[in-house]
Amino acid sequence: MQEILFYIFSALTLLCGLLVVFNPFSRNPVTSAMFLVLTIISMSGLFVLLKAFFLAAVQILVYAGAVIVLFLFVIMLLDVKDEERRRYQKFGTFLGFAAVTGLAMLIINTIKQSGVSQALTGDGVAETKPLGKLLFTDYLLPFEIVSILLLVAMVGCILLSKREETAEAEAE
Repeated sequence: MQEILFYIFSALTLLCGLLVVFNPFSRNPVTSAMFLVLTIISMSGLFVLLKAFFLAAVQILVYAGAVIVLFLFVIMLLDVKDEERRRYQKFGTFLGFAAVTGLAMLIINTIKQSGVSQALTGDGVAETKPLGKLLFTDYLLPFEIVSILLLVAMVGCILLSKREETAEAEAE
């Protein structure tokens, strides 16, 4: 049963992840953000199958709850018009796939060489204590960099929305 659920969650993750980028149903960015939520939820199902319940809960609460809401605010504040959207270009799509493939190979190689996966699992079960210890000792700097990056994105979103309001007030 667990193997069947793994294949179902894996297929859902891949399908929804593909629909985030290449959505044949709608060119609306909000629809892509909703497919990103489905991708994150199906990934949390994979974490549940690995008995990493903490990571599954964090995946849903932090990413599906907070980060996607931030994405939706940015999308709605930028107010992308249908006429201004670009069409897919073959060369750009090829470069995007090449970049994603290169980054995936780099990440896989880094994970294999780091030995983090062996440090996080105790007796075959993922535990939160070693995860917290690693997060706040060895990986404190990347953790803080990500939090600063999210803060900068939020401030940038606020500044973008303020410029539009001041431009509209000056026009009146």
